[in-house]
Amino acid sequence: MAAADKLYFIITAKPPSPNGYIKAGEICFIDKQRFDSKQKRNETKILPVVCIGTSFDVLLNKVILQQLTRRSAELLLALESNEERLLALRDAEALEEASNLPEGSQVYVELKKQWLKGVIRYIGGITSYSSDPITGVFFGVELQGDDKGKGQNDGSYYHKTYFTCSKNSGIFAPFTRIRPVDHKPSAPPLQFQSFLSVTSTGPLKVGDRVTFLGDKNDHHGMVMAIQDSADGKMVLISTEKDEEGKQGGEMLVPFDFLIKEEPLNKDDTEKMDTSQGSEMGGITDSDEITIGSLVQFLEKTLRYGIVRWIGYFPDKPEKIAGLELEDSGSGVTDGIYKGKQYFKCPPYCGLFVKLSSCRPDDRFSGVKKQFNGHSDLDGTSVSVEQENVPPIRTEDVSKRLIGKRRGIQGHCNSCYMDSALFSVFSCSSVLDSLLFKSTEHDTIQSILLKNIVNPLRKNGFVSERSVMNLRKQLQKREHCPTYTTDEKDPEEFLSLIMQEILFLDPLLKLCNQSGHIKKEQSCYYYQIFMDYNHHLVLPTVQQLLEHSFYSNSLKLAEVPACLILTMPRSGKSFKMFPKIIPSTELDITGLLVDGPQQCVLCGQLADQECAECFRDTVFSDTGFKYFCVACSTQVHSHQQRRCHKPSKLLLPQGFSYSPSSGSDRRTPPREKLELFAVLCIETSHYVSFVKYGPQDTDWIFFDSMADRVGEIDGYNIPEVCACPEVGQYLHMPLAQLANQVPREMEGVAKRLFCDGYMYLYQSKSMSLYR
Repeated sequence: MAAADKLYFIITAKPPSPNGYIKAGEICFIDKQRFDSKQKRNETKILPVVCIGTSFDVLLNKVILQQLTRRSAELLLALESNEERLLALRDAEALEEASNLPEGSQVYVELKKQWLKGVIRYIGGITSYSSDPITGVFFGVELQGDDKGKGQNDGSYYHKTYFTCSKNSGIFAPFTRIRPVDHKPSAPPLQFQSFLSVTSTGPLKVGDRVTFLGDKNDHHGMVMAIQDSADGKMVLISTEKDEEGKQGGEMLVPFDFLIKEEPLNKDDTEKMDTSQGSEMGGITDSDEITIGSLVQFLEKTLRYGIVRWIGYFPDKPEKIAGLELEDSGSGVTDGIYKGKQYFKCPPYCGLFVKLSSCRPDDRFSGVKKQFNGHSDLDGTSVSVEQENVPPIRTEDVSKRLIGKRRGIQGHCNSCYMDSALFSVFSCSSVLDSLLFKSTEHDTIQSILLKNIVNPLRKNGFVSERSVMNLRKQLQKREHCPTYTTDEKDPEEFLSLIMQEILFLDPLLKLCNQSGHIKKEQSCYYYQIFMDYNHHLVLPTVQQLLEHSFYSNSLKLAEVPACLILTMPRSGKSFKMFPKIIPSTELDITGLLVDGPQQCVLCGQLADQECAECFRDTVFSDTGFKYFCVACSTQVHSHQQRRCHKPSKLLLPQGFSYSPSSGSDRRTPPREKLELFAVLCIETSHYVSFVKYGPQDTDWIFFDSMADRVGEIDGYNIPEVCACPEVGQYLHMPLAQLANQVPREMEGVAKRLFCDGYMYLYQSKSMSLYR
C-alpha cells in the first residue's frame, strides 16, 4: 500500500448513479503518481479510486468526487455512517476548526445529548491494525470538574490504553461531538485548487445549470422548478439530450442526484486553438470554406466541426473560424469570446480556431484516403463477422493463429487494448457473456463482437481499423480526447468495458474480515498489495495472492468464474520483484470464507484457523493454516505458539465434527483456477502469453507491433508465435529456476517471468455464461 503522503484523498460527495453500489459519503484515495500520469494525458473524467476498507479500484466520474486534505479525510472517516459524513462535510468551518485542535485544548464533548466539559488528552485512531493508508481520527477527552465520572472509560479502548484518567472519566468521540470551550470564529476554510473540479456548493435555484448522472449517460440541463414530493425534494430540469442521446426534454430528478455546474472560467471562454495546420495542407482564406462548411483541423488528433462564424477579432491579426464541434462537450465556449457573442451553440460545444488551421472534411469528399498503408474504401480494412464464433480450439491454433500478420494489428499506442482483447477472447470463453448480455450500448458491444472477437476467432486476424472503431466509440462515450491516441492501463480498459459500458456483474465478491462486522465487497479485478513484512524472494502468484489477502484481511465470498490479478509495481518502471513465477493452477480453497478446509498436517476436515501461523513455514510454504482439533492442540502446545489464538471455523452444511467420533473423515474438495493468459509490460509496451491447450507446452506469445512497414505513413505487423519453452521453465525446480539468467532464457520466456503484469485465471466449473 502506498504511503499516505503519496495519495490524494477524496469523498464521494454525490451518488455515482441512482442504482450505483458505491454510496455517497465513501472516503477514497488515488495514488498521486497515477493521477498525475492520467492528468498529463487529459484523462481525469473517469478516475480509478480505492475506497477505504477495500483493496481494489472502482471507476468513478470525477464530477461526484470532492478532494479532502488527509486530516479532513481522517476526521470524516471516524463518523459511523455515510450520511453523517455528508452532513459534516457541509460544515467546512467546524471541519477546519477540528483539524487545528491540539491536545490540551479545553472542550465540550457530547454524550447522550448532554455537553460535558473536559480536556483533549489524545488525538488519533482507536482501531486495530488496518492495511488502509489512514484510519479514523477520534478525540480522547478527560472529563473535568463536576462532569468527572460521567464518561465511559479510563482512557482505554478494547484493552488498549491511549491516555490515563480516573474511572468513567474518559470519552472517545468524533469531531462532530467536540466543541472548543472558547469557541472563536475560525479562519475561512482553505480553498484547495482541487484536481477533481469540485462542484459548486451554493444553493440550487431556478436557472442554474446542472449535471445529472444517469444509468446510461450524463445529462446536462437547466433547473426549471424545485418542488417537494412524497419521495423528497425533486427538481424539474430541461435536458439538452435524452437518455438515448437525442433531442432532450423535461426530466424530474431527485435533488440528491443533481450536481450544480460551475460557470465557464474566463480563461476557458477565451481559449483558442493555435495550430497552424501546416501538416494538413490548410487552406488560407479560401472560398471553399464558408459558413456552414464541414471542416477538420489537427490538434493531437483530427477533430471535426461546422463553421458557424468567420471573421476577425480586434486583438488577433489572423482570420478566425468559430466552430461548433462534432463531439458534443469537447469545446470550451458557447460562441462567446471576451464577453461578445459571435455565434450560438450549446455550452462546451464551441471553439475558435485560425481559419488557416482548417480544411474541408475529407470524410465526405469521395476520395480514397490512405490510412496506415490500407485504403478506407478497399473493403479489407474492417472485417465484419455476423455469425458468432467460439474460441479457437487447441488443434486449430497452429494453422489459424500462429504466424506473422496474425492476432490484432496495433496502431498508435493500442498495445494495451490489443493484448487485453487477445488474452481474454482468443482461446477462452469465460467472459463471452460480455458479448451477448442485454445492454443499451449495442454499438460498442456490436463492434466488440462482430468486428473484433468473431474475426479473430474465425480468421486469426483483426485490422487496427476495427480496434480504432472501438477506441472512437469509447472516446465518444467517455468524452476523453486521448482514447484514440494515448496508452492506457489494461485493467482500466477492461473495467471500463465491464463496469461502465456493458454493466457486467462484478467478477469478484470479497469479504473484508477486519473489525467486528464482515463486509462484502464487489470488484472486477484485484490489485495485489504487499506489505514489506514478508520474506518472499522468488514468489509465485499463489504466494503473492495469499500474502495480499492476509495483510488486507480478505477472503473470497464465492468461487469466481474469472479472476484478474495485477501485480505489485509502481508505474511501468519499478517492480517489487525481479521475477514472478506464474502459478498455472491457483488453489483458492484456503481463501474461501465459507468453505470446508483441510488440516495442513493430517489432511482431514479442519475445525480451526490460526492467523498467527500464516507466516510459519514449518507446515508449508504457502497458504492460510487450518487444523483439526487434535493437530491444533499438538501444534499450539509448542512454546513458540502458545500465545497464538486459533479461531473456530464455521463448518458448511453436510460436514460435522464430533468430540466423540473425531473429525469428519471425508477429504474436503479443492477449488482451483487455471491460468489462461498473462499480460506483460516492458518499456511501455504490452504483449501477452496465452495458454491455449491442456499440455504444458501449449503456450503462444502475441505482440501487436512485432514488426513495421514504413515510417510515419507505415503500419504495424502483428505476430503470434508458439513458445513451448515457457512450459519447460514453469516445471523446473525452484532452485534451478532461480539461477536462470533472464537474458539467457530461451525464446520469449524471459518476458513472462520478468515482465508479468496482469494474470488471468478461469474456473472450469464456473466458466459457463454468467
